[in-house]
Amino acid sequence: MAPKDASRSVLRKKPVLEIEDETSGTGLFKSLGLWQLTAIGVGGIIGVGIFSLAGLVAHGDDANPGVGPAVLFSFLIAGLASAAAALSYAEFAGMVPRAGSAYTYGYVALGEIVGWFIGWDLLLEYVAIVAVVAIGISGYFDAFLSGLGLDLPASIASTPDAGEGGVVNLPAIIVCLLVTFILSRGSKAFGRFEIVAVGIKVLLVLFIIGLGLFHLNAENFSPFVPNGFGPVFTGAATVFFAVFGYDAMSTAAEESVDGKKHMPKAIVLSLIIAMILYVAATLVLTGMQDWREIDPAAGFASAFTSVGLPVVATIISVFAVISILTVMLTFLLGVTRVWFSMSRDGLLPGWFARTDRKGVPQRVTWIAGIASALLAGVFPIRAVADLTNIGILAAFVVVCVAVIVFRYRKPEAPRTFRLPLMPFVPAFGVLASGFLIAQLHWETWLRFGVWLVVGLVVYFGYGRRHSLMNPDSPRLPR
Repeated sequence: MAPKDASRSVLRKKPVLEIEDETSGTGLFKSLGLWQLTAIGVGGIIGVGIFSLAGLVAHGDDANPGVGPAVLFSFLIAGLASAAAALSYAEFAGMVPRAGSAYTYGYVALGEIVGWFIGWDLLLEYVAIVAVVAIGISGYFDAFLSGLGLDLPASIASTPDAGEGGVVNLPAIIVCLLVTFILSRGSKAFGRFEIVAVGIKVLLVLFIIGLGLFHLNAENFSPFVPNGFGPVFTGAATVFFAVFGYDAMSTAAEESVDGKKHMPKAIVLSLIIAMILYVAATLVLTGMQDWREIDPAAGFASAFTSVGLPVVATIISVFAVISILTVMLTFLLGVTRVWFSMSRDGLLPGWFARTDRKGVPQRVTWIAGIASALLAGVFPIRAVADLTNIGILAAFVVVCVAVIVFRYRKPEAPRTFRLPLMPFVPAFGVLASGFLIAQLHWETWLRFGVWLVVGLVVYFGYGRRHSLMNPDSPRLPR
């Protein structure tokens, strides 16, 4: 293929050197160090997985039988699949310290159309993640008010699917808008807030584990796998939502003071810290209360209430709300930076890529925040969680494939971190992610497919022609 024809191909690839040149002139401010990045990663991983999804998967719902204490296995399976992808992200992050994460990695290694689909995918998935976390916060907020003897009217506290006269989840909407405001203040202020909030979160989880150990009942662990391993694998696909916050953290690479050095370390550190806490917390949750009696909306609050500690349950509800905010912040940061990066590349209108004096792309920040608020206000938590998971799992498949392709296509490219056991680790990531995708319901596949078809229309209607990789792009200076 001739060079000019290649530049018009949907498989045209963005050169790494060109990306490095772009990061030097970005409108984003470099203000995040190693521990701030690690805090963002931990903030994105630990939260709704412990405080909401653990109880939901353990207890089950109308469409999915509970897994009981085997929720521990669900988290371990999801964590193992996530670890393979995390190492792939770490290698790319050490080469390409640029906003965009999986979108950029796919663009560099596999071509524009692949990068576009992953970027378009992440726009929906990250917004949906912010929404599902807001729904989780709403459950704990309701538990907190109940502890004070107060109850919000069902019409403004739950969605119609709850069957309790719910119309809209107003607390979830409000918290989405609050998090959007915090992020709009700039990455420096956001980084400081994240360190403090993540510190509170880790202390809360350690407090829950430490106190819960004194109230374990061995009988609650029998049977450990009450409904067989089928629901355990389905549960792993659902809680996978809880073990991939590092990918959103990698979208902040351009705002790191030393992205090539710090990003790989932050990715690995954040996943290790989170998985240790997850394993301990799930054991405590299912050991304190019979899995059939766990409140799927506020698991730990109900567990401590069941052992005669309602005051502790109220305290947990308060701090759970604060700590889960960090998950929303991480993923709202992620969607805005992916959107910003796609717009800067010409695949979406440049209007979205403009930043203010604080280095914040305010337009995409508020659009994404309002979209997540609308989604949180009307959809049930499991439907939104599954929708996020299929998209992120698809992104993981692309990143794992991309790291193999790029290692063999560009072995000379400087890497500050080299993924071990190439190509077996990323190949396992592909297989594990594909297996978890297969566990999701067909309705989730349908919604995902519709979104990708819409993305295809947008790409061929706008993105392909306006891409800065197209020599005839109207976005290029003449």
